[in-house]
Amino acid sequence: MEMLSYFAQIFEPTTFMWLVIGATVGVILGALPGMSADTGIGIFLPLTFSLSPVAALAALGAIYVTGAYGGNITAVLVNTPGTSDSLFMTLDGYPMTLKGQGLKAIGVTTLSSFVGGVVGCLALMFIAPPLATIATKFGPLELFLTIMMGIIIIIGIVKDRALKGLMSACLGFLCSLIGMDGITGMPRFTFGIPGIYDELPLLPVVLGMFAFSQVFVLVQENRKSIVIGEEAMRGSVWLDKKEMKFITFETIRSSIIGTIVGIIPAAGTTVAAGLSYNMARRADPDPSSFGKGNPKGLATVSAANNGVVGGSLIPLLTLGIPGNATSALFLGGLLIHGLAPGSRLFTENAKTAYGLIFSMLMANFFILIFGMFGAKYYAKITKVPSNVLIPVIAALCMLGAFSYRNLPFDMIIVLFFGVVGYYMDRTGIPMAPFVLAFVLGKSAEIDLRRAIIIMKGNGLNALLQPLPLALLAIDIIMLIAPFWGDITGKLRAKKTN
Repeated sequence: MEMLSYFAQIFEPTTFMWLVIGATVGVILGALPGMSADTGIGIFLPLTFSLSPVAALAALGAIYVTGAYGGNITAVLVNTPGTSDSLFMTLDGYPMTLKGQGLKAIGVTTLSSFVGGVVGCLALMFIAPPLATIATKFGPLELFLTIMMGIIIIIGIVKDRALKGLMSACLGFLCSLIGMDGITGMPRFTFGIPGIYDELPLLPVVLGMFAFSQVFVLVQENRKSIVIGEEAMRGSVWLDKKEMKFITFETIRSSIIGTIVGIIPAAGTTVAAGLSYNMARRADPDPSSFGKGNPKGLATVSAANNGVVGGSLIPLLTLGIPGNATSALFLGGLLIHGLAPGSRLFTENAKTAYGLIFSMLMANFFILIFGMFGAKYYAKITKVPSNVLIPVIAALCMLGAFSYRNLPFDMIIVLFFGVVGYYMDRTGIPMAPFVLAFVLGKSAEIDLRRAIIIMKGNGLNALLQPLPLALLAIDIIMLIAPFWGDITGKLRAKKTN
């Protein structure tokens, strides 16, 4: 009965109104390049001072949930990730749109995001304490071995184009080294440019590589629109039984992976989406179809991204450890209303804690509403004449880059990496390895160096502990897995000969 009362409180007029406002703001900000759930929560924090704790956290939770989804829309339809978390959506989502399957792509990303979000929220509700306890055991060595899972994914992605893929990854690693050294605090490879003294900013780089490069592509191809002809975008956003069955297993598995990865501090959506995508690609009968418009590829990354949302709040609510930047903002929201994270939150303030969880669960249903019923309006973007769409995309990229750090120099970064991305696209060099290496390279380096400093020559003893051993074993399995089929095939060929 208590749970029912906790659930019923989110339908109180004031609380539900703020839940709807938060969900709407989250989708809009998520879809706008340069904006994100962080932006929305930052804006809304002062507005929640006068609200009840349940209403305040309902608004913030809804922004977090729908903000993680909002960027999928523009990533799928115009290859412009609204947030850096949505960059993996472009791998299969945009190719689906180019095939005239934009409506179907929105349906796939909406349903899988919904499932991922629900799984993450259920995990937050039922298994938070035991899973969060494991997360506290992750030191620098364990974090390095976890991040290595994301880096090893590059091998699976570039297997068919090894040389070009490794070139892309190496460029990403080099770019990740630009800026302040995370251990010594000394600048490196900055060439005296103040705009990259701290680091090469993530969002302007991603916008340049994936979005601004498409401006050059559209100009060169001189098409009237992204999708030519009314018949190309006919169809339904609603998936039939066969299409649902096609993506069900990958969606559920990726939701679980995203939730687990979200629990690990600093791992984030890049590792979750990369792990899920690589597993789905490796297990598929036609792995070469990934990156060319395979709905499974889009479903895996969508589910993993939204699974991270619930997972990242598990260590925050139970232990006070933010899993990522957004959950760190959430910590501010809790403290503002006099709520201390920990076991007491679920005993002394159970009404508020479960109010937050149920409001996030409800916010996932707004993903369905915004996605499934708004798809036909979003899809009209693909029919907008190129002479209108090109300047709009370019302006949004520039505005998004500027708003990221309020530095005009970031607009130059977008333009530079737009040119780099264009030539990589034209020469067949994959951009996914670059982004993976760029996002994870600096974290991997810092955690490895911290681990070496802490171990002080006792590296073998530290590595032989159960958790590092388990993570190392997973890394080795992931390293061998892409080549396992080739190895067994050669062994069978030798036996037959």
